[in-house]
Amino acid sequence: ILNRLIENSNARALYLFPTKALSQDQVHELKSTIDTLDVKIGTFTFDGDTPASARKAVRSAGHIVVTNPDMLHSGILPHHTIWIRLFENLEFVVIDELHHYRGVFGSHLGNVIRRLKRICEFYGSSPKFICCSATIANPKELAEKVIAEPVTLISNNGAPQGERHFLFYNPPVVNAELGIRKSVVKEVSRLASHFLSKDVQSIVFARSRLRVEILTTYLKDAVKKLGKSTELVKGYRGGYLPTERRAIEKGLRDGDIMAVVSTNALELGIDIGSLDVCIMTGYAGNIASTWQQAGRAGRRSNTALVILVASSAPLDQYIINHPEYFFEQSPEHATIDTNNLSIMTSHIKCAAFELPFLDDESFGIDEVSTQEILAFLEEHRVIRHVKNKWHWSEDTYPAEEVSLRTAAPGNVVILDTSDHGRVIGEIDIFAAPTEVYENAIYIHQSAQYTIDKLDLEDRKAYARPVETDYYTDAQIKVDLKVIESFRQESVGEVTIESGELSVTWLPTMYKKIKFGTHENVGWGEIHLPETTMHTASYWVEFEEDCADRMGLGKEELGVALNALANTLRQVAPVQVMCDLSDIRAQANLKSPFSSKPTIYLYETYPGGVGFSDKLLSHHKPLFEAAISLLDDCACKEGCPSCIGSALEGGSHGKNAALRLARLAVTTPSKSKTLTTTVAPSQT
Repeated sequence: ILNRLIENSNARALYLFPTKALSQDQVHELKSTIDTLDVKIGTFTFDGDTPASARKAVRSAGHIVVTNPDMLHSGILPHHTIWIRLFENLEFVVIDELHHYRGVFGSHLGNVIRRLKRICEFYGSSPKFICCSATIANPKELAEKVIAEPVTLISNNGAPQGERHFLFYNPPVVNAELGIRKSVVKEVSRLASHFLSKDVQSIVFARSRLRVEILTTYLKDAVKKLGKSTELVKGYRGGYLPTERRAIEKGLRDGDIMAVVSTNALELGIDIGSLDVCIMTGYAGNIASTWQQAGRAGRRSNTALVILVASSAPLDQYIINHPEYFFEQSPEHATIDTNNLSIMTSHIKCAAFELPFLDDESFGIDEVSTQEILAFLEEHRVIRHVKNKWHWSEDTYPAEEVSLRTAAPGNVVILDTSDHGRVIGEIDIFAAPTEVYENAIYIHQSAQYTIDKLDLEDRKAYARPVETDYYTDAQIKVDLKVIESFRQESVGEVTIESGELSVTWLPTMYKKIKFGTHENVGWGEIHLPETTMHTASYWVEFEEDCADRMGLGKEELGVALNALANTLRQVAPVQVMCDLSDIRAQANLKSPFSSKPTIYLYETYPGGVGFSDKLLSHHKPLFEAAISLLDDCACKEGCPSCIGSALEGGSHGKNAALRLARLAVTTPSKSKTLTTTVAPSQT
């Protein structure tokens, strides 16, 4: 790319990174290389932090424009008329961290690239695409889905890599009867505190914002007891302000911070120097992410230690008891669905705002289907058809209404009412009802706040500082209704299907969990409206007489279904490259759709992004993984490491779940003719 820009001063390149932090980090590296070459190649970041006074210079003098998909989507493509120099001369588009674009984010990116190519064609350019990915099973397939072009795969790895030692640690069992292990948070805290005492720089990964804050609190207490500054320990996650995150990154590079506790926000290739130890609080959810996190220690040629501390979660126990799965299995397939109707329709609206659609034009799908969507939008008066063209006709700005990373645009900001409404953080609109509801404890860099009010309409949560010895955890009630079944097969003694569901969920109450002991010390009600969405699901129907044939009562069958549903959800990420939060599970003793005992695994994004079809295709290995997990667990009656709580599972929960699971794989697959079944009205 640099050679081409030196040859032709008019040529332009666009670099896409998944985060602003990574964009700024890579611009620093690029400028260093360009300065060494002593050539004039304008290299600039263009994101939400770019001052208005500098934006004109980026548009006119930027040979290399470095941005993120969100800014390309909402800040560049809709304003292409002031980016003419870029689009007329665009020769290269670089998409870094391609493996990060899976599920919802990747499905959105594929549509943003469709819009980018459409505008490039309008201005007469046809850029080459260069995609860079960490190790996944299908990088070529993923790249071709994102850019909708054939690609050539280059898989040789020339990056320097030091020796890396892996330690898989399973905390000891403290209650054999209930199968309860020592707290993973406490064990990680103990290990990280040891490295702090030896001045060994470490990174600790945790799977949730709350767990990041709990661990940060514990480590700050530990370093204080060592007589050292609490500034040596920092938390890092989404929701922190940009200036705060940049300061933490610099502190790690300069060695001023000795331990950072992070969500997967630091999983990407941001330069944070060369750390000595990586501790993972539980399995990262998939092989690719686990290797990415492990790679944050011992970068370049340094020797490093990577410790995976297993939680009691079934997936963690599966990995800890099958290390060969991690070391020998190829990484998972990244799944996206660029033709998800909800996602694609939102981008067709954005594309119509940018340039009118022609009558014979297609947008990823065939011309007829594209025209049907345009006609649907005309019925809703957002576009109009005039002289063989479809024009945007609303006063609104459609890109502002489309979030690439969540089901809804915009975040809820969290305001400190004791400090003149200072913004202390933010959270996406869908997570807000379960994290910043009234009376919730919100933790930020180990500082505690209580939420006095959540205003979803204005997207503001009002907080004030408190000191408590507990944190809060929300409970949710979920109702499912089958809308339509698209695919159906008979396997073993069950029927498996995929289709569309209506999902309604309602936060009902919260628990108060004590720091240190993690005991439940109280509860409270949550008063918020319910939320409904349509999404994709895979489900398994057992025969109505299965309980009689297994010698189970009605209550025992219900326990077995719930136990197996939990186990299946936990091992699902082993089969499809998704996060545990991408899939939820629910069991019905008598499904309102079929009147049969049924287990549903449904996607948490409206319309789904392809995980459900993948699960149906992986039905047998999915159940075999569940059977293996249940068989390998040393408990007798069920525990948190296999089916969940033994108290919830009852005295026969594990054995009954195991027998149910075997029903689903006992005979060879026998496919039926694919059918489409419309559910009877359930209103």
